[in-house]
Amino acid sequence: MARRLPAAALALLSLLSLAACTGGDVRDEPTATDDRRRIVVASGQDVTGKNGIRQQLIDAWNAEEGPQGYEARLVELPGSADQQRSQLLGALQSGSADYDVVNLDVTWVPEFAEADLIRPLTDAAVRAPDDLIPSVDSTSYWDGKRYAVPFNSDAGLLYYRKDHLREAGVSRTDLGDDELTWDELRRMFDAVNGVGTQADWTTQLAAYEGRTVNAIEAFTSAVPGLELTDADGEYTADEQQLTAGVTELRERTVSPYTLKDTSASREAESLSAFAEGRTTFLRHWPYVYPTLYETFEEDLGVARLPGKAVLGGQNLAVTSSTSEQRAAKAAELIAFLTDPDSERCLLRAGFAATRVSAYQETGTAPACRHAPAYAEGPSVSPTGESAERTAPDRLAGGLSYSRDILLPALREAVHRPRTPLYGAVTQTLITELDALYGPRAEADPPGDAELAKRLHEALRKVLSNQ
Repeated sequence: MARRLPAAALALLSLLSLAACTGGDVRDEPTATDDRRRIVVASGQDVTGKNGIRQQLIDAWNAEEGPQGYEARLVELPGSADQQRSQLLGALQSGSADYDVVNLDVTWVPEFAEADLIRPLTDAAVRAPDDLIPSVDSTSYWDGKRYAVPFNSDAGLLYYRKDHLREAGVSRTDLGDDELTWDELRRMFDAVNGVGTQADWTTQLAAYEGRTVNAIEAFTSAVPGLELTDADGEYTADEQQLTAGVTELRERTVSPYTLKDTSASREAESLSAFAEGRTTFLRHWPYVYPTLYETFEEDLGVARLPGKAVLGGQNLAVTSSTSEQRAAKAAELIAFLTDPDSERCLLRAGFAATRVSAYQETGTAPACRHAPAYAEGPSVSPTGESAERTAPDRLAGGLSYSRDILLPALREAVHRPRTPLYGAVTQTLITELDALYGPRAEADPPGDAELAKRLHEALRKVLSNQ
């Protein structure tokens, strides 16, 4: 087992606490009587912790504005992503909260745009648009109009324990130098069965968005080019495609490869299982890389997820309810928070940046001036990364984590269904797949074709075009 320093353990506990957050008070909630010149930004909790990178970037904008300018304030919404979506929808539809900028999950943009809760943006809200990663920037549009600007992106990655692979006698312990297939990964599962773990891998299959993400990754891996909806949000899949997808998902999560607790695991539980040494492999998001490295150091490996990875992330949008004057300032704030400098800061803090330029080598990439805690400076290590605040970018074999693993994963990631009815679509997937992962799954699970037929009929009904 890898040596664990107290500081690393504390950092991991902090990250687990953030990932598990399901409640709490909204920080600095504005009131109806607050008439200061201000821009209120509503967002989910920052996984980089207290006074995290998002707050530091907002502080930098406020410093540029000066005492006579507008003041931006961050309101962190409690709860899971699903709960945050409900809170934002309710607040904007009722007018009960005075939000000017909202930080939306990429899947929410069509819904909020179609409901006229966010307004189309002009060029003033985005700097150097050609620098944005195309797959990431495409999540900002609906019905041919830009409604948002990508703030931070996301794509599933594969984390693994190199020491477990060595103990099992696996010759290939650096998996980032080539694209890994699921067949190769399953062979590694067979090899590491005797290293004392409870299972080979874990992911997020509880009855929430993580189950949908894993399903879409399996479906699009099994059927190249599969999209459940077209550009207009209409349903386009068929039973044969869904059958292949269900088969792939079942094979990925079959016992004994998969940790038994995975069917009830979210981000926090799956991260905890891996951190405690109960599995050798973990599917998770980029933000856990710095803390996992701090915990396991050179025994940690990271690679692209075999097959397709789902594109995640958040985009900034201006609400329709804000005044025209504040809307103009809100667009300026968004341009600042998403500019090349800010994106470099976000990358160094552990988020996936949305701009190609952020992934250039230190010295050629935009400097991180907006958030000094993450800026390149005299304390950087020979790898070009701050040894105190970030995990090393340089991996075994001379690979770059950011340029050779994270950036290609973002470029090739697949979208979840783009539709204003996404909430209903993901709930349908979660509910129908309960046959595989719910409390009755072991009693009488349906065959792949039968489950695919149920799912096909349910999705067709939800999307109401057939």
